[in-house]
Amino acid sequence: MKNRSALLPWVSLSLLFFAVLLTVFQLVQYSRIRANFAPGTVIAGVPVGGLSRIQAADRLTQAYNIPIEMHINDAIIQIKPASLGFELQLDIMLSAAEQQRLAQPFWVGFWDYLWNRRPQAAEVPLSATISEERLRSYLKNEIAPRYNQPPMPARPVPGTTVFERGQPGIEIDIERTVPILRDAMRSPSNRIVNLTYSQTQPPRPPIQNLQVLLQQTIDNAGFDGITEVYLLDLQSRQELSFAYRQGQNLPPGIAFTAASTIKIPIMVSSFRRIPEPTPANANELIKQMIEFSENDPADKLMQAYMDPTLGPLTVSDDMEILGLKNTFLAGYFAPGAPLLRRFTTPANQRTDAYTDPDFYNQTTPAEMGMLMDDIYQCAQNGGGSFAAAFPGQISEAECRTMIAHLTNNRIGVLIQAGLPEGTPLAHKHGWITELDGYIHTVSDVAIVYAPSGNYILVIYVWHPTQIYFDEINKLFAAMSQAVYNYFTVGR
Repeated sequence: MKNRSALLPWVSLSLLFFAVLLTVFQLVQYSRIRANFAPGTVIAGVPVGGLSRIQAADRLTQAYNIPIEMHINDAIIQIKPASLGFELQLDIMLSAAEQQRLAQPFWVGFWDYLWNRRPQAAEVPLSATISEERLRSYLKNEIAPRYNQPPMPARPVPGTTVFERGQPGIEIDIERTVPILRDAMRSPSNRIVNLTYSQTQPPRPPIQNLQVLLQQTIDNAGFDGITEVYLLDLQSRQELSFAYRQGQNLPPGIAFTAASTIKIPIMVSSFRRIPEPTPANANELIKQMIEFSENDPADKLMQAYMDPTLGPLTVSDDMEILGLKNTFLAGYFAPGAPLLRRFTTPANQRTDAYTDPDFYNQTTPAEMGMLMDDIYQCAQNGGGSFAAAFPGQISEAECRTMIAHLTNNRIGVLIQAGLPEGTPLAHKHGWITELDGYIHTVSDVAIVYAPSGNYILVIYVWHPTQIYFDEINKLFAAMSQAVYNYFTVGR
């Protein structure tokens, strides 16, 4: 018993020593752990538990320096985030994590450690700067030039009136790509980006291509007279005006015999003077003049609503007010009607291109096209030159009536023959058999209401010897078809 009693102090001291030793060991272990980030600590989405500040900084740098992988179609582009203006703010994030680590008192933390109670893991959000200026600059100057693909416009098929459809292009959508790239740089794991792009529709071919196609069509038809064409896109207001003879371009603005196309100016001058609502008799005369191309109703309109003797000159005066210096009517249609005035115009004084135009009525394709444009704009919204030239005298409703009469002129030849069945068309044609018994001039003036966009097409042709109508009708139809196809493939 005595020996046992003597051993107890030594046993107690030994246990106390071991307890102290274990406590010191645990303190050392805890101090080492406390010197690093706690297990489960996540900074900017990257686990850094158990790492020192330097180790955590290295891991964050490695994670966020992984190249961004950009995909566009089959191409893969890798780029360092720093090149896109990305920069980690390591000190801010590490200091925030350390503050959370040191917020718990040492002995409280040690006690939790002894009882194996894990501290709450710190979650520190990403802190970084991104230069959107550099990011946009990279997309604009490095990526877009390499991967944007311009659209290919439609091309005319040689020897036909058909256009081969163009190919759409590809354009990087910088505004939509910037936030996608920004999100990828802010993620340590989602580093693959599909670049956003849009397809750009092919533009309409240059209008010069249409001119070349029309001239090839004239050559293919074997027509060796003078052809002049005026085209106006009623949406873009783009014009095409050219004159052509046997492979040679001539300055447009040639004087042609107007023939029955002069009835369009007569109609405009009549509506300027006819009261509203239009009397039934006047409307019937206009119908006979435009829809059936009769001459006697034209004379009756001028005699009744302009001047019994000088009616044609009234029409000419109205055209001059509208700025049409080459369009005139110098006498009535009735056989033997006197020439009321001999007109000298810039067009009929030209010596480089002469069509032997009628002294009684003349015009140029461009002027007739411009007059049709005035009618169209007036009918659409009261616009055009009528409101300025004839204020309060030609109404929008009257212009719509003019369009209606021109639309009812359905003859199935010339420009109409080249259009798909059912295409709305407001037009007036013209040709006459001259004193030698032959046709020398054929013309058609039209507004085409195409699904792809409305346009005005005016064609005048002249031949010094003779025009065979069937052949020239095929030429008009082919040219009309080429213009329609041009508008169709471009929209």
